[in-house]
Amino acid sequence: MANIHDITRDQWMLRGPLARKGYDWWWHSMTAENAETGELKPFYVEFFTCNPAWAQDEPVIVWNDPEKQKAGVLPSYLMVNVGFWGEEHGQLHRFFSLKDVNIHANAPYSITAGDCRCSEVHTEGSVTVTPEEAAAHPEWMSDAGSMSWKFDIRKEIAFHVGYGASKFFRAINAFEMFWHAEGMKSAFTGEIILNGVKYILRPETCNGYSDKNWGGDFTSPWVWLSSNNLKSMITGKKLENSVFNIGGGRPKVFFYALNRKLLGEFYYEGKDYEFNFSKFWTLSRTKFDCWETDDEIHWHVLQTTRNAKLDTQIRCYKKDMLNIKYEAPTGYKKHNRLWNGGNGTGTLKLYERSLFGRKEKLIDEVYAEGIGCEYGEYCDPE
Repeated sequence: MANIHDITRDQWMLRGPLARKGYDWWWHSMTAENAETGELKPFYVEFFTCNPAWAQDEPVIVWNDPEKQKAGVLPSYLMVNVGFWGEEHGQLHRFFSLKDVNIHANAPYSITAGDCRCSEVHTEGSVTVTPEEAAAHPEWMSDAGSMSWKFDIRKEIAFHVGYGASKFFRAINAFEMFWHAEGMKSAFTGEIILNGVKYILRPETCNGYSDKNWGGDFTSPWVWLSSNNLKSMITGKKLENSVFNIGGGRPKVFFYALNRKLLGEFYYEGKDYEFNFSKFWTLSRTKFDCWETDDEIHWHVLQTTRNAKLDTQIRCYKKDMLNIKYEAPTGYKKHNRLWNGGNGTGTLKLYERSLFGRKEKLIDEVYAEGIGCEYGEYCDPE
């Protein structure tokens, strides 16, 4: 569905069974300008909630602790997770007991803890972890550093995945991991201060993205690609009203794992091209491959419907990326090489198809920068 906004999918979902074993997070990623030099740097801000039914006076963090797992302890907290990409990269975590968090669960959502807050239209806060704290608390899984932020949010183009995240399927928890991108193209206005250096967020250069995920566990493989910093390689012009978004892996429906599948959408200058396996009448098909070299992570995604084809090839240097850290609501951290970046680059070739794919016409070849990118599969800690 083209650019259908639905803020009810952004509301807090940890009710019923998901209150006892579930996570729900709101994610924002962006590019900001160094206030002194103008240099561009990508950042993210995430509010991650987990297992409110087991809330204690202090945040409960498990992170693969065998003693806690043996005792049946489950994690419960709000984790404010902020980070930055590039050759200087890192992630900073701040934890709150959910007893100390004020959540307006219904749409439009809002969440507040200490000086950290987030809603559909605004977020601000701070996370500071000293080197001594990082060393003394390995369970925080945090680097050392300081980041504060304050910016307004305008969600311009949405990725609506259809009935798969509808109220009915949410109520019965049909999928193990749900996704909604209310602002796959978002405009941010404000500032970020990283280790004392000020960065400015401007709508015209922020390459903003806003989404949320929720469910009872994660997917493996885990794939995500998105950017609205796009330029036509045919005309040489920047695409001002375009964005692409691809994500998924191996979805589980009622504990049954489907074959490897991705959802995708390319909103190209006001026209929507959707690649959604749940809409069988479109004859949507996806093939994808992700791999590591010594220096890079690569993605190749080929998506087709009766009417369109999108061939996406992306790469990102490992030196610019994080192995981002999450624990599942079970207390197990199975994603130990979840590569996550904001500096991906690549090309997208968009074709119009007719006669059930027997004829193809190139619409545009697009160069993308500042791509938010993610890839990982379950593996043992190294």
